[in-house]
Amino acid sequence: MNPRIILTATALAILSVVLTFNTTHVFTPPPLPGSHDHLHTAEIIHLAGAVGPESLAFDPSGGGPYTGVADGRILKWQGHAHGWVDFAVTSPNRKECVRPFAPEMEHVCGRPLGLRFDQKTGDLYIADAYFGLQVVGPNGGLATQLVTEVEGQPLLFTNDMDIDEHEDVIYFTDSSTIFHRRQFMSSILSSDKSGKLMKYDKSSKEVTVLLRGLGFANGVALSKDRSFVLVAETLNRRITRLWLHGPNAGNLDVFAELPGVPDNIRRNSRGEFWVAFHCKTGPISNWILSNPWVGKALLKLPLGFKKLHYLMVGGKPHAAAIRLSEKGEVLEVLEDSEGKSLRFVSEVEERNGKLWIGSVLMPFIGIYNLN
Repeated sequence: MNPRIILTATALAILSVVLTFNTTHVFTPPPLPGSHDHLHTAEIIHLAGAVGPESLAFDPSGGGPYTGVADGRILKWQGHAHGWVDFAVTSPNRKECVRPFAPEMEHVCGRPLGLRFDQKTGDLYIADAYFGLQVVGPNGGLATQLVTEVEGQPLLFTNDMDIDEHEDVIYFTDSSTIFHRRQFMSSILSSDKSGKLMKYDKSSKEVTVLLRGLGFANGVALSKDRSFVLVAETLNRRITRLWLHGPNAGNLDVFAELPGVPDNIRRNSRGEFWVAFHCKTGPISNWILSNPWVGKALLKLPLGFKKLHYLMVGGKPHAAAIRLSEKGEVLEVLEDSEGKSLRFVSEVEERNGKLWIGSVLMPFIGIYNLN
């Protein structure tokens, strides 16, 4: 008998025991080296009737944050006195968009992910997983579609972006050319490396594909001097750097190898980068992600999203984020290792001594005081 078949059967039997008996201690990710387990002290701001504040953005006057949620709306925070208010939507078809979390309706209602404001115009740019790259004016309302296909192929999983306001271009990602957002677990477990990084010219309306073959292309961040752009490869647990200007222009290298599954990247005012981890990686998740045949075998089993996600996150919800220097060096690691307050971090936005923290799965955001 084929040794791989025997190994697969044995491995799946072990995973079945883990799932059956909830033996989380066997494969829970360990604490990250040098981490500070302080994120549980974050203030929690709940979203009434909404789930999944994936990305956070502040407008040019400091208002917000604004965030996109799972039912296709973009909300604006107006402080504790007024709470969250509707600001924009990415789809005109809102009649059946009544449940906070309904993945089967995302292609109708939209699913806004990455958000960025143009600080000169006040326009909000939106990466909607199903409706592509969009923009809405300072007064909100229905967003306008800018890019829905590239090279004749529809965008299936538009994810994140950053704006170069000097050159009036937007760098954005399409996580997969095979799977939609609601199938993201299948994309990861099947080792799908069809992600792309692209550039949209706001003047000419042209789109250029800069990188192909990325392992679940996710967060995007431009360096402070605009010499390079970073893209998170969730599947490969790394940050990839593409040099845009200078002697290295056109070259590609690994900016950072990561001990977790990265989501969005956001640059702070000092030119450093906060990388949000959906989860840390442990022995089981590293083994699954490093061996595509294991993930593909798991997809053939009668396991729903919750059990597959349980395996990937190590059986225990938690939160983690890492701050990197302009050279990719680790400067700070923060965790909520027990998931007491925060879980499944999707973005960390540093502003005025605080970290504003989003999650693609939770019904709240967090505010962590750096001081």
